[in-house]
Amino acid sequence: MADTPRKVYHSSASPKAAGAAAGDRGTDSLNAPSVAGAAADTADSRYDHSEPSMPEPPEESGKPAKRSAKAKKPKKRGKADKKDTPPTPEDIIRKKRRRCADGEDIVSFFTKLVAMVVLLGLLLGFAFGVTPMANDDMAPRISAGDLLLYYRLADDWANGDVMVFEKDGEQYVGRIVARGGDTVEVTDQATLVVNGSTVLENDIYYTTPKYDDGPTYPITLAEDEFFILCDYREGARDSRYFGPVKASEVKGKVITVVRRSNL
Repeated sequence: MADTPRKVYHSSASPKAAGAAAGDRGTDSLNAPSVAGAAADTADSRYDHSEPSMPEPPEESGKPAKRSAKAKKPKKRGKADKKDTPPTPEDIIRKKRRRCADGEDIVSFFTKLVAMVVLLGLLLGFAFGVTPMANDDMAPRISAGDLLLYYRLADDWANGDVMVFEKDGEQYVGRIVARGGDTVEVTDQATLVVNGSTVLENDIYYTTPKYDDGPTYPITLAEDEFFILCDYREGARDSRYFGPVKASEVKGKVITVVRRSNL
């Protein structure tokens, strides 16, 4: 079948008329929109003259997509809502139990505190005692200002024990060198003799001179008497000055010394 030739149609309008129609988009002599301008505006409105939007870049693999809008969290109940809600019987019982428990804890604390104070008072009043060292009569073992903790109920006295005692209303600290039944003598050569034997005291760094106004030697001690000397022998007041010490004048046996430098 032979191809049918296409028909070509030509506009009867001249180029000038087309240009005039395209350019006539204003108003006529009466300032009214012209027919040609309205037609041109209608034809232009069919096309989008805005700039094309750029495509969004693809999301990286392994990263979750960002949410466009934040998820709304459920609102918490405010104080006003809680106040408006009446308490349940369980809440009332729970509060009462909590108050009772707090009261019991407070009572228990004060009870224990009072018991500790009473126990400490009994221990310090009857079993133990604390006293400061008033001077350097026991130097260098005990210095002035050190605290002495002594045991009042001690009855196992031995030579070398440090004891706190009173003589003529004044408190002293000294070391036992002889007990009941022993014979003691302090010689003119400033040596200590007990039961006829010279006592070698390796921990005493001073001689033991006798005092002119002291007791007459030799002295035989009764069963309830002690002969007590201080470690600092030169000038200290001890049994060389006022004689033997009776058991009734003893306050206690020193068991602990708290150094002044460590306080």
